[in-house]
Amino acid sequence: MPSIDGVLLHMSSPIPGASESLRFLQDNHIPFILLTNGGGKLESERVAELSAKLNVQLTVDNFVQSHTPFRQLVSPDSPDSLADKTVLVTGANSSKCRTIAETYGFRNVVTPTDILVAHRDVWPFEPLLDSVHMKEDARPLPKPIFTPGKRLEDCLKIDAMFVFNDPRDWAVDIQLITDLLMSQEGYIGTFSPRNGNDSLPGSGWQGHGQPELYFSNADLFWSTGFHQPRFGQGAFQAAVAGVWTRITGGHELRRKVMGKPYEETYRFAERVLNSYRNELLRNGTGHVTAPPLRSVYMVGDNPESDIAGANDYNSEAGTDWRSVLVRTGVWTPERGGEEALQGRFKPKMVVNDVREAVRWALQKEGWKGVF
Repeated sequence: MPSIDGVLLHMSSPIPGASESLRFLQDNHIPFILLTNGGGKLESERVAELSAKLNVQLTVDNFVQSHTPFRQLVSPDSPDSLADKTVLVTGANSSKCRTIAETYGFRNVVTPTDILVAHRDVWPFEPLLDSVHMKEDARPLPKPIFTPGKRLEDCLKIDAMFVFNDPRDWAVDIQLITDLLMSQEGYIGTFSPRNGNDSLPGSGWQGHGQPELYFSNADLFWSTGFHQPRFGQGAFQAAVAGVWTRITGGHELRRKVMGKPYEETYRFAERVLNSYRNELLRNGTGHVTAPPLRSVYMVGDNPESDIAGANDYNSEAGTDWRSVLVRTGVWTPERGGEEALQGRFKPKMVVNDVREAVRWALQKEGWKGVF
């Protein structure tokens, strides 16, 4: 189960051995999935790009992005389904994030750009508004934002907030997210009378029906074309949490986080891997059911997400997850060193690249062929 950035690719260029490794796994019917904390695009779009860059034909059937598990939140079988609720989504391009959310099944999606176009006074500073947000497609708000004198039931209510990938305009997003965290029941423009009430649990903060806040990953850094790692969504999350702590006098921000290293994402990934594996074996061998999955090798470049997630995860099916760290991405001996690989960040094996990782996994599984 390899990651992508830092394991298979450096930006648009394949890491040596990456394409050959994937083709070998495909040719020998060895099941794998691609699990990434990246996002901001439809799975089909990202898979098409990866197929072209790696010169390997890939499929959405074994591909999981950081926000792919959000699909679960619109399940018709769930009494808490958000399919018909109004949600705020943001990311590097909130218009694209809206498209993804609607593809997943969210029917009522609002973006920061929608709000800014309808109410420019929500954010008083012009440059980013004009240069970034106005280039995105805005839609009319389903209801106006609350202002004094309006009835709440006539105003826009947000039921959940989603950060799909690394936001471009931190300032605007932090403002709007904080507005909603301090609101009454998710009505933008309101301020809950419970905020700061020390007689209430948590001094009343986030205690008045405010919308749940979802982040799709917590990577502080990620590997890009620059020679040093760059901030990821985890840095934005830390900024939101820091502002919230300052506003509330020290209270911790309550939020839900997907992506690596969080258990829910690994559980989702295991389900996807099992489904793909069953289909692969059914097509390749004619077997109706596959034997239980014994081992998964998580190949990653980031000890704090890939390695910690695999080490922490306890499979309900008893599958043994083994972490393998490559030297081609975020972690290098010069950045953190071997002494940083301790505890939950300590991989089962450190290798130079994904090709060596696959070879090591095959050896552990008793593979008799040559690669």
